[in-house]
Amino acid sequence: MRALLLLALIPAIGAAQESAAPFSVGGRGFATLQEAVGAIGDGEGTIRIAPGTYRQCATQEKGRIAYVADQPGTVVFTRVPCEGKAALVLRGRGASVDGIVFSHLEVQDGNGAGIRLEKGSLAVTRAMFLDSQSGILSADDATGTISVDHSTFSGLGKDPTGNGAHALYIGHYGALRVVACRFERGTGGHYLKARALRVEVLDNSFDDTAGQHTNYMIDLSNGALGRIAGNEFVVGANKDNHSTLITVAPEGATNDSTGLVVENNRARLAPGVDYRPVLVGNWSGEAVVIRGNQLGAGITPTARRWL
Repeated sequence: MRALLLLALIPAIGAAQESAAPFSVGGRGFATLQEAVGAIGDGEGTIRIAPGTYRQCATQEKGRIAYVADQPGTVVFTRVPCEGKAALVLRGRGASVDGIVFSHLEVQDGNGAGIRLEKGSLAVTRAMFLDSQSGILSADDATGTISVDHSTFSGLGKDPTGNGAHALYIGHYGALRVVACRFERGTGGHYLKARALRVEVLDNSFDDTAGQHTNYMIDLSNGALGRIAGNEFVVGANKDNHSTLITVAPEGATNDSTGLVVENNRARLAPGVDYRPVLVGNWSGEAVVIRGNQLGAGITPTARRWL
């Protein structure tokens, strides 16, 4: 009788252990994030992640995967990068990330990131990227789109190699949309650097008050179409480059910037700062629309730059 009772309990115990696994796909539990990614394979699925701090990472080779924290802000991936790159290395058909914290990610080449996007589209919501070399770093995918919404980038940009890490660095993608995010406490590089063909940077906060060795707030390295609007910029005292807040094509005008709109932003210098920056430095040679911005003392609207 006792043996029968134990046998009857085994399935229940197994189910309890499975449900207690930190990563789940369709109710099936996994001990590691990589196992959960592998279970989705080339299909589409959602990985739900239980609260906790995880010293592990994952590489997505295919499929379309949503990485979702059961409770936003309580899932932390820290200190362990895959392939010497990032906590999440993404090169599948697409991915989304919701409610996850990435922290203390550093690698030898100076570009350790929370997310390294190598292919496909990406949507990030309610994420935090903290005290690492980079937050999100992408390769090139002209057919892909990237959106980042209600996320925080803090303590990013320090690159011991001197090659230049940035809080958010997007390569030659089709489109980039960044909305209602906070950029702060940079440790080097630019807060937002992008080579995307089209950008929307809307209603974000760029607070450089506690920044160290920082450069531009927004660097459209090769120019872009689109709109930069409703953002707030505070220029800190400890910058390596304080000439310009927003750049257009400082590395060559390979993208069309004609009609790029910069409007209804607010910019000011932190107390005690005596820099005289411009809001928009335009290297593109193309007409950029600059209107309705509220600029504090010492900041001028624009200056034409030359390559």
